[in-house]
Amino acid sequence: MSMANLGSHWWVILIIVVLLFGAPKLPALARSMGQSMRIFKNEIKTNKDDDGTEATKAESTEKSGSDTPTTKP
Repeated sequence: MSMANLGSHWWVILIIVVLLFGAPKLPALARSMGQSMRIFKNEIKTNKDDDGTEATKAESTEKSGSDTPTTKP
């Protein structure tokens, strides 16, 4: 598939979207898609941060040699 065909495919998709949703609704659609992407990226970042924190906790328990914290009597 050449680049010219790829560009023409995007134009066809854009025309279909405009016909389906109508030109006045496109800004609201784009805004909601942007908000959804922002939420999705934040969730991924939070998930990575949580995984990093759990990995750090697991490493610290492995270094101490036990899964449960020891208390002094």
